[in-house]
Amino acid sequence: MGIGLTGLFLLSPRIELDWGLYLVAPFGATSVLLFAVPNSPLAQPWSAIVGNMVAALVAVAVCMLVDEPLLRVALSVGMAICVTMMLRALHPPAGAVAMTAALSPGVTDALGFWFAIVPIGLGTLALVLVAMVYARLTGRRYPFRHFEESAGRGTGAVSPSERIGLSEAELSEILDRYRHSFNLGVEDLARLIGAAEMQAASHETGPMTASQIMSRELVLVSPETDLVQVADLFRRHKFTSLPVVGPDNRFLGIIFQIHLITRAREDALRLDRGFVPAFRRLLDGGRDRAVQAAEIMSVAGPRATTNTPVSALLPMMADGDIDAVPVIEHGIITGIVTRTDLISALARSAVRSR
Repeated sequence: MGIGLTGLFLLSPRIELDWGLYLVAPFGATSVLLFAVPNSPLAQPWSAIVGNMVAALVAVAVCMLVDEPLLRVALSVGMAICVTMMLRALHPPAGAVAMTAALSPGVTDALGFWFAIVPIGLGTLALVLVAMVYARLTGRRYPFRHFEESAGRGTGAVSPSERIGLSEAELSEILDRYRHSFNLGVEDLARLIGAAEMQAASHETGPMTASQIMSRELVLVSPETDLVQVADLFRRHKFTSLPVVGPDNRFLGIIFQIHLITRAREDALRLDRGFVPAFRRLLDGGRDRAVQAAEIMSVAGPRATTNTPVSALLPMMADGDIDAVPVIEHGIITGIVTRTDLISALARSAVRSR
């Protein structure tokens, strides 16, 4: 689909279709990276677009200066690699772009540096855009690397590198030491180290399951419960989460304290008011009708069963977004595992292992 859409996008009167170069072979290699390994540093938009275009510019320049075919190919590919490395835009198909140009002097003579824009630049851009849409439709993440992005998506959670106690510079030094700076990003290394630490911590819990550590005495609310009551329950019981259930305790969703804060913040921005007045308005019914639990509850969070191992619960609550995981059996909530329950279980395991 990506190659097909790119081919349609590139049909242009500037390119002779008889040459067959409105779709160049390197696009096939670019597609492997964008669609099969989109988390690779070599597959990110900067590397793909800039890498391919720079390689094409280098090759066209070499073709203008060098007539001997073998030398032209060698110089084009070698110089393309060097320049893309200097620009932190290394993209393996860029070498093929340079070689394609060097082996097609007639095309580069006819198109000149325009070859780097059409088909190379626009073609790669089209592939990247299709890859973004494909990633969104399939639940993947592309582009992948956003070091400045908060890991908690607005919740104030620290980034992976801060969580494991290593700075970005230290992680970069590790990658350079083992010559993996082009194969792995700093954020990926931090996530891998964090995942390894989490897996190691799970060994301490042994065969414990959710049924052994979950809280069974639950305070539940219905979908029609207004937010004044929800806020009062949070205050009285010092909870951070409240399950929302229907008839016969069938689980419908869960409300975290952050949901109240987020809703008030949205109202403050929408009404151009301060946060505190917006929060009071949210709770005291200063609107057409009272806001109900069903309107702010989360229905897509992680869930567990009574047989879920504690080791599987650890990563669910590791990133700071989730404070509690409901335990569901046949659609009915039987308990809830909070972060406090999890910490207590780990502490007991540590004491027993001494």
